[in-house]
Amino acid sequence: MQQDPADIARASYLAYVRKDRAAIEALIGADFHFTSPLDNRLDRSTYFTRCWPNSETITDFQFVDVVVHGEQVFVVYEATTLGSRRFRNTERLTVRGGKIVEAEVYFGWSLPHDAPDGGYVTSVG
Repeated sequence: MQQDPADIARASYLAYVRKDRAAIEALIGADFHFTSPLDNRLDRSTYFTRCWPNSETITDFQFVDVVVHGEQVFVVYEATTLGSRRFRNTERLTVRGGKIVEAEVYFGWSLPHDAPDGGYVTSVG
C-alpha cells in the first residue's frame, strides 16, 4: 500500500524539526529538484548542501493547509525558528512513487506581519 502524499509531505517537515537527516533522505527521490525565489531547480545534492542546514534553526511547523491534488501536495505552513521568529510559506510538492521529486517554495511574510492591518511596507532601496 502506497503512503498518502500528505503524510509524506508532513513527514518531510517533521524531519526538519527533529534534525533527522536520514528521515528526509528517505523521503526525497534521487531525481529531486528544489525551486524557490532564490534557487532555480537545485538537484538533490545541492539541496542538501544549501537547504538542509536550515533545519538547525527550525523548531516547529504548524500546518495551515495540506491539500493533495493528484501528485501535487500544496502546503501552507507557519514555521517557528530559534528565537521564536515566525513566518508563513507556501510550497507545492510533487510526490511520485512515495518520494518527493519536486519542491517549489513561495516565500511568505513574517508573523506578525510587518505591515499594519490595511497598510503596507514601503520598500527600501
